[in-house]
Amino acid sequence: MSMITWPVPEPELPQGVHAALADAARAAASAFRAARAAHPRLELAEEVAMGADGTPTMRIDAIVEEAIALSVSRNRVNLLSEEAGFLDHGSTVTLVVDPLDGSSNASMGVPLSCFAGVVVEEGVAQEALTLWFDTGRAWWARSGTPTPFRTSGRTTVDGASVAMLRPKDNNRAAWMRVAYAADRVRVLSSTCLEAALVAEGSIDAFIDAGSDTHRIMDLAAAMVTVPAAGGVVLDVHGRPLDFDPDLSRRWSGVAAATPALAESLVELVLRS
Repeated sequence: MSMITWPVPEPELPQGVHAALADAARAAASAFRAARAAHPRLELAEEVAMGADGTPTMRIDAIVEEAIALSVSRNRVNLLSEEAGFLDHGSTVTLVVDPLDGSSNASMGVPLSCFAGVVVEEGVAQEALTLWFDTGRAWWARSGTPTPFRTSGRTTVDGASVAMLRPKDNNRAAWMRVAYAADRVRVLSSTCLEAALVAEGSIDAFIDAGSDTHRIMDLAAAMVTVPAAGGVVLDVHGRPLDFDPDLSRRWSGVAAATPALAESLVELVLRS
């Protein structure tokens, strides 16, 4: 059982990040680094529990999640996370967090995984941070405030570079329609990271082509970061995206450079 020997760098967080969010991101990166140093690949990938969202928790998920839970306890803010569910510390501030998006990638040493978190006050998202573990790069945005990075501005699927969740039994036809219409298709297996790449213009869009796989923490950071960069985030079926602690809820998220591109992708998915 081989170890993953790549170093995990210190996070490069911009100034101004909410103290509790910054602390949670640093705690996640530190735990991620320690997990790699202590466990070989197969141990990192071992399922050790069932998360609050009803999906299995890998060992590496549990290690990172525990560090974040300790962080929010220190900072006396609430936490909504896919493994722990809702932890109430009596605060008006809640961190909605995906502790480790791309768990399968992370456990095997594929360098495409991240932490993503949003500061929510009384149901309203204030800011979001996405941290790419293997590079230390971070995308930060405040709600309603333009970012230094911008989307590509593409308006058509023709010629677009689109990332997608892998196809499943319930959406193969829709997945193929999008794949054939786009210029390039990528499956990176980290929604939060892919949405950040949409925000900075590296790709034109990301979509779950109707499989209803996303939980709110998969989309939370994108809901702040992508609009702040000029793009849009929505659900294929038009369902509102909100910070409901009910982790049984699912969406088919779309993050696109422009509303026009998002609408075209949705039309392809829903075409009968």
